[in-house]
Amino acid sequence: MADLIVQGGKPLSGTVVPSGNKNSVLPIFCASLLTDEPVTLRNVPDITDLNKLVAFLTSQGSRIEWDRAAGVMRLDHSGFRSTLANDELPSDMRSTVLLFPALLHRLHRITILANAKGCSLGVREIDPHLEILGALGATVGSGDPLVIALPSGFIGARHWCDYMSVTVTENFAMAAALGRGESTLINAASEPHVQELLAALVAMGAQIEGIGTSMIRITGVAKLHGADITIGSDYHEIVTFLALGAITGGEVRVTKALPHHFDLIVRAFAKLGVVVEHEGDVAIVRRGQKLKIVEPYTSNLLPKIEAAPWPYFSVDLLPLMIALSVRCDGTIHFWNKVYENGFAWIPELAKFGAHAVVSDPHRLIVFGNRPLRPATVDSPYIIRAAVALAMVAAAIPGRSVVRHAEIIQRAHPRFVENLRSLGAEMEWTK
Repeated sequence: MADLIVQGGKPLSGTVVPSGNKNSVLPIFCASLLTDEPVTLRNVPDITDLNKLVAFLTSQGSRIEWDRAAGVMRLDHSGFRSTLANDELPSDMRSTVLLFPALLHRLHRITILANAKGCSLGVREIDPHLEILGALGATVGSGDPLVIALPSGFIGARHWCDYMSVTVTENFAMAAALGRGESTLINAASEPHVQELLAALVAMGAQIEGIGTSMIRITGVAKLHGADITIGSDYHEIVTFLALGAITGGEVRVTKALPHHFDLIVRAFAKLGVVVEHEGDVAIVRRGQKLKIVEPYTSNLLPKIEAAPWPYFSVDLLPLMIALSVRCDGTIHFWNKVYENGFAWIPELAKFGAHAVVSDPHRLIVFGNRPLRPATVDSPYIIRAAVALAMVAAAIPGRSVVRHAEIIQRAHPRFVENLRSLGAEMEWTK
């Protein structure tokens, strides 16, 4: 366990470079197992989940060379063993689910525990993944552990998802890319990291139409080949740096930003009185933002930021906006349309003196600009909630502690180092 010690109250200013997208690199890394030809990944973030996947595939015979300083990884899975060492997949991380298609393609049979762990946002059901694999030709047993078999390879199919699931869409694409015939997924997720995986599969020889839409069509090919793939910037981290600049009153510039993904994000910032500018691919928050919640024209309703699957405002970014709203003049309503446990961390926010009311599991009202004080708070097992607590701590003069905040390192490999470069006084302690 690691605690984050924050000496807050200093404006954070400077220029920072975002990491490669954690949510892109994990599925793309897993997709590389669909070919025996060499694959090179660039702009690879050094995050805990990826290290676990590297250790697992290396133990299975894959050759992986990772220059962490340069962010370059070279993969060769031609020596991957035909059986799993323990018969079961690792169960200590949610991203294991992204290995299902490639392992079924190679091994034709896998055994999994039904309770693969992710974070504390809510129930992460495995059933939609099993439905996808079943539709594409696999047979699924019962009980725990589960046995999934693919005796004759993937076959093309049409499937309509109950809801837009990122990892289900990614698993569909990886399986259908090597399926016999044509496959169609309706109600597909379209987040930037999903688009990156689909583009990576195309670079490896897959035939995919509809990238970035809610319907994708894939014509299966007999074989995928190697490729040289660059992981895009993490837009979650870009927003984090901008929000930290705004909440502390500093001026932050983020290079390698993604303006084409930021229209709705910029508008969410604007609702809190924060102007985000773009100069080419540099995103900027100037010092001295108003931090005042903008009243809507419909005056009998509270201002609102609602989050749902892309192209809605990203649910993963909602905690950052909540943290920022604590420092804003006015009252605002947040609506998390996805996770039933997305606001469970709000009692920790209240320890700083923030005023917030959880209306129900999906809705929250924040009464901004109340007197704040340093505090010791407990981080939930939710990456962006831990970051949000660190944001509030950074804005308050004095020493705060965010306990058990190591989950931040699942997505932000240089979180403390980057914030120190902006002037923050912050350190990890055991």
